[in-house]
Amino acid sequence: MKLLHKDIEKDNAGQVTLIPEEAEDMWHTYNLLQVGDSLRASTIRKVQTESATGSVGSSRVRTTLTLCVETIDFDTQACQLRVKGTNIEENQYVKMGAYHTIELELNRKFTLAKKNWDSVVLDRIEQACDATQKADVAAVVMQEGLANLVLVTPAMTLLRAKVEVTIPRKRKGSCSQHEKALERFYEAVMQAILRHINFDVVKCILIASPGFVKDQFITYLFKEAVRQDNKVLLENRPKFMLVHSSSGHKYSLKEILSDPTVTSRLSDTKAAAEVKALEDFYKMLQHEPDRAFYGSVMMDQNRLAHVEKAADALAIDTLLISDKLFRHQDVPTRSRYVRLVDNVRDNGGNVRIFSSLHVSGEQLTQLSGVAAILRFPIADLSEPENNSSSDDD
Repeated sequence: MKLLHKDIEKDNAGQVTLIPEEAEDMWHTYNLLQVGDSLRASTIRKVQTESATGSVGSSRVRTTLTLCVETIDFDTQACQLRVKGTNIEENQYVKMGAYHTIELELNRKFTLAKKNWDSVVLDRIEQACDATQKADVAAVVMQEGLANLVLVTPAMTLLRAKVEVTIPRKRKGSCSQHEKALERFYEAVMQAILRHINFDVVKCILIASPGFVKDQFITYLFKEAVRQDNKVLLENRPKFMLVHSSSGHKYSLKEILSDPTVTSRLSDTKAAAEVKALEDFYKMLQHEPDRAFYGSVMMDQNRLAHVEKAADALAIDTLLISDKLFRHQDVPTRSRYVRLVDNVRDNGGNVRIFSSLHVSGEQLTQLSGVAAILRFPIADLSEPENNSSSDDD
C-alpha cells in the first residue's frame, strides 16, 4: 500500500489518500472501511444520452464519486472489494443522494475520510504502508567477501545492505591476512543483521552461500553473541536457517526461496507469532486458569468486563484480539475494543491482532474474539458477580 496524503486533525477527524498495490492491500482496505465513512474514488457509471432527434443511447463513462459508505462486501477468494453508498458530492453524471457501488481496484487511488481515526485503524495504515512491517523473512546471501542482506515481503524483495570486503588469498606458510580479512567481513555482516533486521517482525533468517561460508559465518556470529552477551541474537537463534546457494549475489535468492526445505519452513511465517500466542493462551487456560481470560460483548458482557478489569489492574501481558471485532457496526462497541487495545499498550502489554482469514484467527473467533494472558493471577474476577444484574441496569 502506498500512502499519498494524510491529513488528520487534533480531534482525529480527517482523511488519507492511498493506492492499493497488491491483493493483500484489499484486505487492509476492508479493515479500514467502516459504515458512515466517506469514500472518494474513480468508478464507471452507465449514462443515458438523448440526441436531438430523440433517440436514446447509453455509454459508460469514468467519473469520480464521493460516497457515504453503507455496505462493504469483500470477496476473500478474488480479493475484490465493493463499497455501496449514497453520493454526497455534486457530479454531472450522478445525482446527490443516488446510490452507487464503487469497486476498488489495484493501483488506483482512493481517499477515505473519517470523523474519528482511532489508534487501531492508524496502526493498520502504518502496517500496510511500511514494507518492512510485512517482511516476515530476511536472507543473507553470501560468498567470501560479498554479502547481500535482503528483506522478503509478500510482494517484493528489499535490499537493505550490501557488504563487500577484499579477502586476500591464502599463502603458503601464512594465512593470517586471509583470516583477519574474513573476520572483518563476518563482523560487518553481523552489524548489518543487527541494524536492519527487526527480530520482532522477522520469523526466519536464511543464511545462504556456496561451500562452507555460511557455516563458518554462523559459528562466528554466535561465538561473538556469547562473548558480547548479545541477548537479541541468542534469543532468536532458532530463527536462523542455513541454505545452499550457487553464489552470494542477490539473484541467488530466487533459487533459495524455491528450495522445498525453505518453502516448508516459510509456509506459515506470517502467522507464526499469532499461532504461538494462541498456543500459550490454551496452555495457560489449562494449567493456570486464573491467568487466562476471554470473552466478547456479543457472547458475554461479564467475560469481556473481566478482560477490561484485568487491563485496568495492569495485569495483561498479552492481549489476543480478532480484527473482525474492529469491523463491528455499532460505534460504541467498536470503541470499547479500541480502548482495551490502547489500555494494554499504554501499560506495556503486547497486543496481537489476529487476521480472521487465518486459521489461528478463526480459532480465536470461535473462542470469543478476545483473550488475555495475565502477568499474575486475578482469581476473584473469574468468580460470578452477585450484583451483575444491577450493573447492567
